[in-house]
Amino acid sequence: MFDIAFSELVVIAIVALIVIGPEKLPKVARTIGTMVGRMQRYMAQIKEEVNRESRFAELQKLQQEIQQTTESAQAGIKSGVDYLAEAVDPLNQNPQQQGDDTADIATKTHQPSPTSVKD
Repeated sequence: MFDIAFSELVVIAIVALIVIGPEKLPKVARTIGTMVGRMQRYMAQIKEEVNRESRFAELQKLQQEIQQTTESAQAGIKSGVDYLAEAVDPLNQNPQQQGDDTADIATKTHQPSPTSVKD
């Protein structure tokens, strides 16, 4: 984070000892340590919140993609159902003709074909 060498820290400690004095130095060091700890926790909380927001945005994007895919699939299924309904609708409009067609199919299936009969 900071580019401070050990020798620079020793110089800072000596200057602090001279300026603050030996009686107050432990209390000042403890206070500084507490403040540094609070800053680190605060930075960790901010970092966690940013990561949480990032994951939330990704989840929203994924949810939107899934919703679009679902809507697309529903539209495809609906068009397939509509196509089948249109195909079945003429058969429902002429039930007499449907019965005749069914009878024709039944007679055709029950008649033996000339190639299937063996002499």
